[in-house]
Amino acid sequence: MKLKYTSILFVFFCFPVFGQFQWSWTPLANIPIRTSNNAVASFNSLTGQSYVYSFGGIDSTKTSAGIHQRVFVLNFMSNLWSELAPLPDTLGKIAMGASYVNGKIYIMGGYHVLPNGNEISSNKVHVFNPLNNTFETDAATIPVPIDDHVQCVYKDSLIYVVTGWSQTTNKPDVQIFNPSLNQWAVGTSVPNTNVYKAFGASGYIVGDTLYYFGGVTSGVNFVAQSYMRKGYINPNNPSDITWSTMIPAPGGAGYRTACSAAGQTIFWLGGSSIAYNYDGIAYNGSGGVQPQNRILHLNSPLNTYQNNDAEPFGVMDLRGIGELNAGRWVVCGGMDSNQVVSNRTFLLQNQSLALEELISTNPLQISYHQSGITVSTKFPQKIELTGIDGQKFATHTGENDWFISNDDFSNGVYLIRSGNYVQKIIIQ
Repeated sequence: MKLKYTSILFVFFCFPVFGQFQWSWTPLANIPIRTSNNAVASFNSLTGQSYVYSFGGIDSTKTSAGIHQRVFVLNFMSNLWSELAPLPDTLGKIAMGASYVNGKIYIMGGYHVLPNGNEISSNKVHVFNPLNNTFETDAATIPVPIDDHVQCVYKDSLIYVVTGWSQTTNKPDVQIFNPSLNQWAVGTSVPNTNVYKAFGASGYIVGDTLYYFGGVTSGVNFVAQSYMRKGYINPNNPSDITWSTMIPAPGGAGYRTACSAAGQTIFWLGGSSIAYNYDGIAYNGSGGVQPQNRILHLNSPLNTYQNNDAEPFGVMDLRGIGELNAGRWVVCGGMDSNQVVSNRTFLLQNQSLALEELISTNPLQISYHQSGITVSTKFPQKIELTGIDGQKFATHTGENDWFISNDDFSNGVYLIRSGNYVQKIIIQ
């Protein structure tokens, strides 16, 4: 019977599956102004400090004159917002993307709205240094000006800018920026169809696969979509991407959602099911758009969804989320119900994702055998076997593998701990 369990357990621990994702929403200090469609990114310092940044956006007027260049930073420890120097551009912008890579935050694209209503997609890449809270010289311009695009980081080294809107239409382009070289490369475009081309979509890269969800495609009244697409990135040639579609997400469309991930679970928060202009009014003429009280989860290796559609708060018009650590994220600004531009800030926490994050970064290797479990490590360290409640059962030190016999412990769920790393095991 032990051999029968072996393969099942292996799948379980390679791809952790948790039950209901229970989120907590804790209000933090309000941003000094109401701002929506603002690019959001975070910085977690080596000293343990965490900061969340808001770049640009549109104020409570929801007019072209209310699109601004203002920049704010939240000191998470003190729960205080401060205003910094504005974006180094000539006009305010919305629909930008912001990504942290190797010590810098890169604010890309977006669009200006002129007093006559004309919209101009931007090709600028602003470089922000969070160590001294200053802007550096702009990086190389984006080959195809873009806004409302999908912006994702690959292995803390490359930034992928996927599809989006450029001046007058959706684009299938995939543009890849290498910050260390300050150079752009052309990636495999998404298929030139309205299934893949989108503006207002959002996504994330897990391993070597980029996932992006929702958005709006060109056509009459710009209908929001529930498509989930993925692109496998060839690790030997990151410009080579194989695109495909997945089963549409449950719960319907998602436009301007915030996206992040922990371990192998990606989630999309808030957004709306109806496409709208920067003032929150639907393109289809139906009037004001309402946000969704929704968080959609995707288990990336199993390609399974969980849709939470009864969260305590709804927010839309999001262009990023602050990623802290240990299952914590920060959402700031956006639009609340009745298209009210928000100044609210929330800390979101999820214990299931916190555990999955620890498991995904665990340097320990777990192997199952008929008679027990082997814990392998590449360097000497202290390893503990505990219960779920933290009760300690055994300790191992040294660089040799640790064999845990099934006969030495009662059947059940245990945790293997090493420093900040945790991994769940089952002794049968």
